Amino acid sequence: MPAARPAAQPTTQHLRLSDLQGLAQLAAQGTVGVANIAEGVHANVLRTLGLPVGQGAATGRTRGLTGFVYRSVRGIARVAGAGSQAVLSLLPVSENATGSSPQREAALAALNGVLGDQLAANSNPLATRMGLYQNGEPVDPLQPPAAANGKILLLVHGLCMNDLQWASGGQDHGQQLAQALGYTPLYLRYNTGQHVSDNGAALATLLQQLVAHWPQPVDDITVVAHSMGGLVTRSACQLAEQAGMPWRSRLRHIVFLGTPHHGAPLEQAGHWVDLLLDRTRWTAPFARLGHVRSAGITDLRHGHVQAADRAEQDRFGPSHADTRLPLPLPAGVACFALAATTASELPAARPDHWHPTLVGDGLVPVRSALGAHDDPAMQLHFPEARQFLATGVNHMQLLSDAGVAQQMLHWLTPATTRSVRK
Repeated sequence: MPAARPAAQPTTQHLRLSDLQGLAQLAAQGTVGVANIAEGVHANVLRTLGLPVGQGAATGRTRGLTGFVYRSVRGIARVAGAGSQAVLSLLPVSENATGSSPQREAALAALNGVLGDQLAANSNPLATRMGLYQNGEPVDPLQPPAAANGKILLLVHGLCMNDLQWASGGQDHGQQLAQALGYTPLYLRYNTGQHVSDNGAALATLLQQLVAHWPQPVDDITVVAHSMGGLVTRSACQLAEQAGMPWRSRLRHIVFLGTPHHGAPLEQAGHWVDLLLDRTRWTAPFARLGHVRSAGITDLRHGHVQAADRAEQDRFGPSHADTRLPLPLPAGVACFALAATTASELPAARPDHWHPTLVGDGLVPVRSALGAHDDPAMQLHFPEARQFLATGVNHMQLLSDAGVAQQMLHWLTPATTRSVRK
């Protein structure tokens, strides 16, 4: 009789003192934000009625007693936030303050995906720091595992996720590939709310440190990247090549799982909501709610990989044009693109995976995941044999689907070994 599974632990069981401090900071900032929106609506109503608004009208500020009330609310919120953090810092640290739980880590990952850039900018203790992990435990890149071999398998998660979520539905692509092909698996954890290019730069530096201190000569680095993780990986490759980092020449394979190489419609829809709300005085203040979206999320609008892709753009501005610079797949690396469709079967009339009406995985279109683009300069040119379309699979199921695991194993198994197995 199988052993009973332990009951799920509540997220609050491993809530740390620093978590409470970070939440207090967020609560204060949230109160200030709501006050700003309310004052913006109030100012626009006064303007519509022909009443005086004040010198701050352009920024949604009111004057006189009304302005004093809103300024007081913001001031009290800031003081309360600072005071609560000061009080919390005096409390004794509980025994489980250094522990965590999958539920807590999932909540932090989601929060960082939405607000991660702001958390980092405000030095909020809830901000995720980039690091390498094995079995949920941190790995020091300056002191890697002594039992490591010369083959590194790096798994890079997607937006609002973390390293623990690779073990989904009883399937862990990292462990399976490591056992079958002799890799040492490492899992990246990073703040997905920050710009893709910023995370790419941090990853390039982290891999340089890792390879320099690896106990064995590294001759094979293979990356499996899900969703946004594929953009971060491409960014790291470009920056490493520009800087002449040695690890780049040891990169052998990249498998992209549902990566939005040319953008994701949901972020594009979010951008249009911003533009529509901003068209009238009555709804313009509510456009600020859309501005909560992190830099990482807005990078997904068109699939920004390079810092230059966003250098001239206001990410919440009126322009929605795709101004990216072409960036081909990294040279000398075997790159594989695995897309998914929630459709159970391909259309009978056009069974090929370029069919323009073929539904994607719920988040990323098939064409985007396979690097297809109408502009030849933007095409990523994955060879036909290195493309795969998983049917009846959604974006998150790419992490747990057995067919996806088998396809990756087929791709990464050396041809000589495959012939012997046959």
